[in-house]
Amino acid sequence: MILDAAALAARNLSAPETRSVFWKVLGLTALVLVALWLALRETFIAYAMPLIDGFIPDLPAWAGWLSFVFGILASIGLALGVALLMSSVTAIIAGLFLDDVAEVIEKRDYPGDPAGLAMPLLSSIATSLKFFCVVVLGNLVALMLLFIPGVNLIAFFLVNGYLLGREFFEFAAMRFRTPAEAKQFRAKHGGTIFLAGLVIAGFLAVPILNLLTPLFAAGLMVHLHKLLSARDPQFRV
Repeated sequence: MILDAAALAARNLSAPETRSVFWKVLGLTALVLVALWLALRETFIAYAMPLIDGFIPDLPAWAGWLSFVFGILASIGLALGVALLMSSVTAIIAGLFLDDVAEVIEKRDYPGDPAGLAMPLLSSIATSLKFFCVVVLGNLVALMLLFIPGVNLIAFFLVNGYLLGREFFEFAAMRFRTPAEAKQFRAKHGGTIFLAGLVIAGFLAVPILNLLTPLFAAGLMVHLHKLLSARDPQFRV
C-alpha cells in the first residue's frame, strides 16, 4: 500500500500541474532567500563592520583592503547560511500550494469520489508555518545527535518520519474530515502512516531532490488517505 502510494506520488511530480506548482514555489523561494540575504548583508554592513573597524582603530591606510576582503567573505558566509535554509523556506512556501496538488490528484485519480475541500487562507498559512517548524525541528534534533555515531542517521529518519508523516497525513485527511476526525483516523493507522513518513524522510535526505519533498509528501498522503479510507468502513468517505 505504501509503495503503491509512493509510486503514484512520484509519478505525480512529473504531471504538468505539479511542475507548474513547483516552479511557482521555487521562484518565490528564490525571491525570499535573495531578500533575506540582502537584509542580512545590509544589517551586517551597517552594524557589524563599524564595530570591527573600532577594534583596530590604528590600522594603516594601506591595509584598508582587509576590511573589504572581510566584507566579501562575510557576504559569502551569509549566502551559504541562507542556502542552508532553502529546504525549510521551500517547505513553508509549498505549504500554500498543497491544496492545488491534492486537488489535481483527486480529480485525476479518483474522479468518482467526493471532492475535497481546500483549507481557508488563514488555515493554509498556519499549516505552512507548521510544516516549516516540523522540518526545522526534525533537522535540529538530528543535528544535535550528529556526533553520536550511528544515532544521528537513525534520529533523522525517526524524527522526520514521525513528524512529516503525521502532519502531511492530517493535511490530506482534513480535506474530507474535521480536525478531530483526521487525528483519530491518523492515530488508528499510526504504524502505516509512520512507515510512509519514513519514505518521506528518505526523500528529504536526498540533496536537491529534497526541494520537492512537500509536493511528494502531499501526493503520497493523499493516495494513502484514499487507500486507507477504502479499507476502513469506520472512516470511509
